[in-house]
Amino acid sequence: MDLVSAGTVIATLADEEILASTLGTLERGRIFMCLRLVKLSFASILVLGLVSVAFAQDVTVVKTEVVQNADGSYTVIEYPVGKEVMINLTPVTTVTGSTGVARVMRAADGTKVWFDLSGVPATTSTMYAYAVDPAGVPTLLGPIMVEGGLAKAEFATPMNQFMLVVSPNETLSALDMTTPVFYRSDLPTGYAVVPRRVSENRVVAVAPSVVSREMAYDVPMLNVSTFGNREREVKMKFTGELAGLEGKANIDRKKGTTKVKMRFNDMNKVPKNKRFTLWTYSADGTYTKLGHVINSGKRDEAEIKSETSLTDFGLFVTAEDADVTVPTSRTYSVFTYTPR
Repeated sequence: MDLVSAGTVIATLADEEILASTLGTLERGRIFMCLRLVKLSFASILVLGLVSVAFAQDVTVVKTEVVQNADGSYTVIEYPVGKEVMINLTPVTTVTGSTGVARVMRAADGTKVWFDLSGVPATTSTMYAYAVDPAGVPTLLGPIMVEGGLAKAEFATPMNQFMLVVSPNETLSALDMTTPVFYRSDLPTGYAVVPRRVSENRVVAVAPSVVSREMAYDVPMLNVSTFGNREREVKMKFTGELAGLEGKANIDRKKGTTKVKMRFNDMNKVPKNKRFTLWTYSADGTYTKLGHVINSGKRDEAEIKSETSLTDFGLFVTAEDADVTVPTSRTYSVFTYTPR
C-alpha cells in the first residue's frame, strides 16, 4: 500500500468514528476500540512505509564503469579465444616517432604475442616485452632485439587478461608512472578495459635479477661463442619423478643475437598444468626467462621460441606450478652440448 492510499483509509476511518458517536454507549465503546486497533495497524503500515522510503533514500547504487586512463597507462583487456587482436603500441620517451604494433592470438592452451616495431632509434639495441595483469604486475615475455631500427619477436604466455609494455628494464616488478617504458599497448576498438584487481593484502613477488643462494641452480655454460654461424643442438634429460622426459634445443647465433628454440616431444609424461619454463643463466648469476609451455592434456608436443643478446649462457628448464618471473622449482634439468 502506498502513502496516499494509507492516508485515504485513515481519513475514512475518522469519518466512521464520528458516525459511531450516535450509537449506544456500550456499542460505541466496542466500535471505538476496534477503530483504534485498525488505526494502529494502518499507522504501523504507514510508519513502515516511511521507514522503507527513508532506507531507500540512504542506499546508494554504485555502477562501476571501468575506463581507460586518460594517459593510456591502463589498457588491460581479456583476449577472446580463437580471434586475432591487433594492437597499436604507443611510443613513449626516447622512442617517440617510431611505430609499433602487436598481434595477440589466444588459443585454448595459451596465448601467442607477436611484436613488430620500426623506426626505433639507433641507440636502442635491446628492449624487453612484458604482459601486465589487472593487478598491475608485469610478467616478462622476453627480450626484443633491434637491428637497423627494426624489431620483431614472438612470445607465448598462459595469461588471457593483460596489457603490453615494452621497457628498457629487464627486471620490472611493478608498473606505475615512474616506470621506464618505451611502448604501451592502446585499447583496441570494441574492447572494454578489465577492472583493476586491488587488494590491501595482495603480496606482489618482486623479480630480482639474481636468485638467492639457497635457490641457486648448478647450470653449466654452453660456450655459445664457440658455436660459430652454424645452428647447434643441445639436449637435456630429466631425472627423479620426471625421469624419461627428454628435450632438445636449437641455438643459432647470428649478428649479435642468439635464437633459441626448444622442443618437447613427450608432454603427456608431464603432470597436467605443470609449466615447463626455459631459462638462461649468465656468468654474473642472472636468470632470464625465455618462455614456458603447459601440459594441457591435449597435445604431446610443445615448443618455445625466443632470443637473447647474451654472448654465452647456460640453459635449463624448471617444472613450475605457477607463472613465475624467477625460477623456484627444485625439479629442473640443464642442457648440455657435446661437440661432434
